[in-house]
Amino acid sequence: MIQDWDDAYANGAHIPGAGDYPPRWTASAAAFRQAMTDAGRAEIDLPYGPAPRERFDLFRPEGEPRGLAVFVHGGYWMAFDKSSWSHLAAGAVARGWAVALPSYTLCPEARIAGITLQVGRAVAAAAERVAGPLVLSGHSAGGHLVTRMACQDGPLTAPLRGRLARVVSISGLHDLRPLLRTRMNETLRMDAAEAAAESAALGTPLDRLSLCCWVGGAERPEFRRQNALLANIWTGLGARTQAFEAPGRHHFDVIADLADPASALVGAWVDDEA
Repeated sequence: MIQDWDDAYANGAHIPGAGDYPPRWTASAAAFRQAMTDAGRAEIDLPYGPAPRERFDLFRPEGEPRGLAVFVHGGYWMAFDKSSWSHLAAGAVARGWAVALPSYTLCPEARIAGITLQVGRAVAAAAERVAGPLVLSGHSAGGHLVTRMACQDGPLTAPLRGRLARVVSISGLHDLRPLLRTRMNETLRMDAAEAAAESAALGTPLDRLSLCCWVGGAERPEFRRQNALLANIWTGLGARTQAFEAPGRHHFDVIADLADPASALVGAWVDDEA
């Protein structure tokens, strides 16, 4: 039985050198962005709405894109923006996909339900620029947000649902009700109704959905449980699902393989090869 819910959902406190990761992410992202800009294959700060953070970056492959991949960042809906994660587009771009990375308004300025709607608008705006199939991935809170796109009550329009080929949730949060017991909810401001409504594990997946839930084998037990939970439930609702634990990976390095076009994680995202 969990006694300390804050510790159950704490990541950095259990990762050696946790404070070194964000500056490395930012540096790698900036270098990738600059290289893609210099190559004429980057479009930065494209608007999808009027709010200051309603912007996305789009990175294009050489030649015609195979389709559109969207990556949504994490940070417990309270931290980060698109600029720390640009380098994670490298793997999918190298495999021929255009990749969009949106920012969104953070809590407490926004509510989680509002962020879900923002991500839906970001996906729609990016999809107007890139034809073909649509694949989504997100990390942590971003995993929550992309699985909400795959729910019957999610914000995607019927044409976008028709284009959606697969969703990969990396260390995703799929049942938000436990977070009501954490101190972070002072910022998230969820009540029981919103936590339930925004939990993909309590929702119904889109028809013919392909879902991969991916987590690090060295992550906190709650993240591993949340990973298995959604795949288990949505299998029973007709979705084609997989649940995978990457050996030795923790919450901060489980996403690193997105930068490697040869990785199984990139394959799971853009080619369904997990």
